[in-house]
Formats: sequence, structure tokens, C-alpha cells
Amino acid sequence: MSDFFLINKNKFVNFEDIRRQIRSFDPSSSEMAAISPANATTAASLSLPQFSSSSSSSITSSSSPFSLNFKTARVVNRCVKCGVRSLENQSSGHRSLDFLSNGDPISLINPNSSSSSISMAAAASESGAKCSKRVCLFHSDETRDLAERIVSQSDCIELRSINWKKFDDGFPNLFIQNAQGIRGQHVAFLASFSSPAVIFEQLSVIYALPKLFVSSFTLVLPFFPTGTSERMEDEGDVATAFTLARILSNIPASRGGPTSLVTFDIHALQERFYFGDTILPCFESGIPLLKSRLQSLPDSDNISIAFPDDGAWKRFHKQLQHYPTIVCNKVRMGDKRIVRIKEGDAEGRHVVIVDDLVQSGGTLIECQKVLAAHGAAKISAYVTHGIFPKSSWKRFKLDTKGDPAEGLSYFWITDSCGLTVKEVMNKPPFEVLSLAGSIASALQV
Repeated sequence: MSDFFLINKNKFVNFEDIRRQIRSFDPSSSEMAAISPANATTAASLSLPQFSSSSSSSITSSSSPFSLNFKTARVVNRCVKCGVRSLENQSSGHRSLDFLSNGDPISLINPNSSSSSISMAAAASESGAKCSKRVCLFHSDETRDLAERIVSQSDCIELRSINWKKFDDGFPNLFIQNAQGIRGQHVAFLASFSSPAVIFEQLSVIYALPKLFVSSFTLVLPFFPTGTSERMEDEGDVATAFTLARILSNIPASRGGPTSLVTFDIHALQERFYFGDTILPCFESGIPLLKSRLQSLPDSDNISIAFPDDGAWKRFHKQLQHYPTIVCNKVRMGDKRIVRIKEGDAEGRHVVIVDDLVQSGGTLIECQKVLAAHGAAKISAYVTHGIFPKSSWKRFKLDTKGDPAEGLSYFWITDSCGLTVKEVMNKPPFEVLSLAGSIASALQV
């Protein structure tokens, strides 16, 4: 495979990214060398040659006799559009590189090699078979880390950027970089509606992207934030979950049709009916991540699942039906609500409390105490969305003394709420299960 050098035609690559991410191309190597601008996390861990920009049309390695010559180089904010014409070995010949007519990844063929009869079209076909579609992924400031993890999961997803600024009066000053370059592309936006203050600026971008003549548009909203306000109990109550669903249902259509919405473990099952016919909601779950993690535990054969209320049982029991289950419920005693075990046995078990989200954590803590009182050997917790307003995560301690009433063995959350992840990272008992792989797969549908 030493005769092939793959690169994406339409990538915009910063000089610093190229310096960090190009592998040294060795013609005698049996491995394929490649530029992977989107996979910065992985590439940064490699031992890479140092590259510098000698001009606007070439990049030369200071530790290797190879240089990249650009067919067309356009410098915008120190970024170069990679229209590569040739890769020159300054000491031993020349290797030509040209674009394929269909715009797919291109191949470098050594004209002097005995294997040069392999066509570039065949190489492109092999690369293209791995991707059902290529996606340009934009993101908010809060979801940058998750977006980078998503891109690292797939060569078919390319990270794009937006300038998030504000005018002096506080209103958004937004700019979608290379807007013309996404025409005809599949586009996605990774949102985080963590507070009302950030929703307006993100909605402005969400409404603008489908109108840039893109082939399709997908909104990834891992956490649907108003999900707990889904019903009216008294005249005058406002169901803000319905309000947000209506706003998202009016996102403009792209060339390919209605917007697709990807969200995880929405709070109330009936909320899926709040969306109109002009949006295609895709409801995903973080439970497969939990199941995979439970299977890796040394006491995986001693796990029981506890649901803090009937609502959690309705949402998740089918996905966790292979585990013994415990169902709790809340009983009102005067002004207090007391958690009791409705069914199931916690004696001697490692009990994992499962719910869709946590805010203050009061219900989880009461559930923890009652399970410990009924003989649970260890207690852990999982929620897909760790909201934890006012740093309420600090209420949860690590069990260091074998007393499950005082601490948890594990508290698993996903990275659906980026601000929380930054606060609890590397702070036991918290452990973050990333949605990146699940989102990357959903974007290929």
C-alpha cells in the first residue's frame, strides 16, 4: 500500500494542523500514509515530522525530504485549501498527485512502481465504501469537546467552525466560515441548550444552515432541556417542552427535505408527539453505553437495576430486562416525599440506580439510602443527563469505607451536558460515558 497517499479534496487545513498531523511518508514502508485533519486528537499523539510553510503554495518538512506542492493555494486567515498537485521526494524522483473527477479522496501513485497499474478510481472506491455519506459538523462553544470526539470516531465527519461573537449591546454577532463550501454537502449542528441565554444565538445558526443549499441538515441536541415541563396540572401552567418542540419543528427545510433531530433519552415519552411533521426526530438512548460498562465490571454477575420511580421503569426496563430489577416509588408523608421499595430485592447486590436525568439529586440520594437499608452491598448510579444546577453534584461522595449509605461506587453520566462534564471530570465517583460513537453512527443514517 506504499503507493497510495490519501487526502480529502475539500478540506481546509491550517498550517499548524498540517504540521501536527502529517505522517512522515516513507516509500519503503508497508503502511499507508495519510493526512487526517479532522482527527487531531489521535494525530497529536503520534511522533510527527515538523512542517513549516515556505510559501503560500508549498509546505516542506524539516525532518523529511518530502514537500507538498499545491495546485491551487488560497490563503484565508492562514488556512490553505488543499488542492494538492504533487508530493516530491527531493532526493529520489517525483510522485504526481491529481484529483479524481468525482471529487472523492485522491490517490498518489508511484509511476515507477510495479504496482502503478492499480487505478486511482479503485483506491477511491475502497475509501468511499467506508462512508455512507460525508458530513460537515458545526458546533456551539459548549459542545466543542464532544464535537472533536465525534470527529475522531469517523473519517466521514469533518469539523467545521463558526465565529461566536457579540455586539456591544450583547446580541449575537455570528459568522459561518466557508459558507459557500458547504453547498451540496450533508451538514449537522451539535447544539447545547444549557441555558436560555445561549438558545437564541444557536437557533439563529440552526435556522441559517439549511438555507445554504445543503443536501441535508441534522440537528444533534443530546439533551432536550425543557423535558421536565411537559404537562399542565393547573390552568395557567405553560408546557415549555411543547414550546421548544414547536420552535424546532419550524427549522427551514434543506434541499433534501425536513431537518432530522437527534436527541437522547427525552424525559417523557409523549414528548415525541410534540414535534410537527416538518421535522424528523430520532430518539436515541445512552443505555447501551451503560450496559457495556456494566459488563466490564468484576462483579457484573451481581448487578441489579433500581428505578427511582415508575417513570424511569417505563423508560428503561425493556433495555435492561436481563438484569434483576428493583422499583422504588415516592410516598407523600405530610410535606415530605419518602422513597420506598415497591418491588425487588437489594440484599447483597451491587445496585445501579438508573434514571434519565438528575438535577438537585434529592430523589437519588433518598433512593440510595433506602437501598442501603435493605442490604445492598454496593450502590452506583447512572443518568444520561447530569444537569446538576448550582454544583449539586458535590452532594455525591465516593464510597471509600464499604458503606453504600454514605457513598457511591460509581456515578456514570454521559457528555450530553458539556458544562457538567468539565466540573466532574476526574472526580470520583463520577465517570463520563461519551455519546460520541452513538452520534457519529446516527449521522451516517
